[in-house]
Amino acid sequence: MKGRRIVLDHYQGREAAALLVDGRLDDLLIDSDQVRTGAIFRAICDRPLKGQGGMMLRIPGGTAFLRQGKGLHPGQAMLVQVTGIAEDGKAVPVTDRVLFKSRFAIITPGAPGRNISRQIDDEEERDRLAAIAHEAMEGADEGTFGLIIRSSAAGADEDDIYDDIREMLDLAVAVMADAEGTEPEALTEGDGPHDLAWREWSAPDIETTPGGFAREGVDQMIEDLAETRVEIGEGTMYVETTRALVAIDVNTGGDTSPAAALKANLAAARALPRALRMRGLGGQIAVDFAPMSKAHRKQVEQSLRASFKLDPIETSLVGWTTMGLFELQRKRERLPLAQLLEGANGQ
Repeated sequence: MKGRRIVLDHYQGREAAALLVDGRLDDLLIDSDQVRTGAIFRAICDRPLKGQGGMMLRIPGGTAFLRQGKGLHPGQAMLVQVTGIAEDGKAVPVTDRVLFKSRFAIITPGAPGRNISRQIDDEEERDRLAAIAHEAMEGADEGTFGLIIRSSAAGADEDDIYDDIREMLDLAVAVMADAEGTEPEALTEGDGPHDLAWREWSAPDIETTPGGFAREGVDQMIEDLAETRVEIGEGTMYVETTRALVAIDVNTGGDTSPAAALKANLAAARALPRALRMRGLGGQIAVDFAPMSKAHRKQVEQSLRASFKLDPIETSLVGWTTMGLFELQRKRERLPLAQLLEGANGQ
């Protein structure tokens, strides 16, 4: 099966979405019991964390952590948005820079201005989108609500873009009006897998009939992700998790030629973003590439940068350690697949 295809279904009783590219699983979203990334709360400041510069907050059913707590005081109400998954025993990470994001537009309270994605470079199309934005934002407080037109709006229907902007603007106005209060409250729950797939993925073919995962072989593809071994064509890669970090080991397999290590390492660099994305892995990552000369490190690093540039999850390429490992820091946007499925099986 060639091309891109989206399958919306449920997996082990949880809402799920799969993106297939040429018949291969390229992205996977499965709902969890945790607070969803993107959810917006009215939070109440609890206590500052001296030495870290942050603030602990009270949210419904638990606590949150805001990294920048300067100028805040206990008891103060504020709007925050969930930025990632909480590690075991830790508070939910949040930001006070709240965004209202949809398929074609992002409303940015507190960051006024109207902008169009730089990926849209056709001047006529930019003029068309600017006109739609001007009409849709009519009546909005320009000093309070900004707008970003996303790249997915290029070529989209005018009415669809207008409706999308208006829906996000109306939601933003309603939420911002509910910022004050003495108790924490959930104001939005964040998008589930089906809504996220509609918002972030594009494909000419979308399967929504129940049982799609079984028919398309997605169920088996998910089960295969439990294996630590990943075939990369030029060798093998092992992806294993510990409490502290994710460890990646790259091997050349049976190829003993002088160029084997470089070929395997370049293949691993291309495969790594997908391997992490499919398994929902983030945090600290250490890659033990196959032994190669230091002269080849730059080539491998360039391949890594090109691969992660296309990945939707924020990842920092830290660099090489003195022992020759390559370190990365990846945002924890998703619950690890193994942990999610373990929880589902235990229900």
